[in-house]
Amino acid sequence: MGLMRKGGLFLMVMLLGCLGTFAQDPQFSQYYQSPLYLNPGFTGITPQQRLTFNHRIQWPNLPQAFSTFAASYDIWVDELKSGFGVLATTDKMGSAGWRTTNVSLLYSYKLRINDKIVFSPGLSFGYGINGLDRTKLRFGDGLEFGGVSLDPDLNRLGNQQYFDFSSGFLFYTKSLWLGGAFSHMNQPNLSIINTVTRLPMKTTIHGGARLSLYNGLRTSSRVSYLTPSFIYQIQGPISQLNLGLNYHIDPVFVGFWYRGKPFEQNVLGSVQQDAIILQMGMYLDKLTIGYSYDFSTSALSAASGGAHEISLMYEFSAKPISRGVKKRNRLIPCPTAGRQESFWK
Repeated sequence: MGLMRKGGLFLMVMLLGCLGTFAQDPQFSQYYQSPLYLNPGFTGITPQQRLTFNHRIQWPNLPQAFSTFAASYDIWVDELKSGFGVLATTDKMGSAGWRTTNVSLLYSYKLRINDKIVFSPGLSFGYGINGLDRTKLRFGDGLEFGGVSLDPDLNRLGNQQYFDFSSGFLFYTKSLWLGGAFSHMNQPNLSIINTVTRLPMKTTIHGGARLSLYNGLRTSSRVSYLTPSFIYQIQGPISQLNLGLNYHIDPVFVGFWYRGKPFEQNVLGSVQQDAIILQMGMYLDKLTIGYSYDFSTSALSAASGGAHEISLMYEFSAKPISRGVKKRNRLIPCPTAGRQESFWK
């Protein structure tokens, strides 16, 4: 029985080590409904204040689905030409309560290059905890001792605390945007077995456009437009491309996205592809509600159940823009946000 106990712990440690070697960030399909998670350059991009909430359940048909939550708050301070924000995320996987939680403070500065273009660099400083619940682990000797393992090596497992540093930038006009983000620039150690397992830096490049579809005067009460966009990410040995198009006609929007790498083939000679994503949402005054479903097109398609995701975004103003603020310091609307018609005038 002792050999089984040691073997079980050794196998688990090896598994944790392999998973850590290819550690990747959780992801949201509704990228622009979780803007601070995508790029700190989006901090303070709306007229004044914004609250967001995101929840994703990945592979719900498996015994233990991956579950990810994110919540954020950011505010635009026109007098300082700056945005300030806070972001909290937690990601849970497996039956042992393996969870990674991170809280970050974000800052961005808005520089108007001219009357049409804004440059928004941003920074993020985070603190995280990565670990599992040892009380949920089950080993062979637990059958002898009432479910409690006596293996002293079990005490090696614990929680890893770490600091995280990220940066990003965004160029945008009223109809175009292009940005980049560099997450985990310090490559923090996430190992929970007293070794060193670095989280690779993630590089994200994203961009898109807002294409108006007016059938008459530009003052039409029903604003309709398209937002084609792309997101390319690379983290360690893994890279991913997302291409999509959203159609907006207030107060609703729908979208179609593809996630994969059509320019690459796997070892079987087939195209590298992950999912087809359908999105839909509705604008309710200051609240935006979104839902998306990932139809898996990979080898897991039959068993995984894809992924469900919901998002909530609430935008509000606490005070009018100060009369003393110069016009050049006031915020130009970014095409990924500010869907109210009056915001675009």
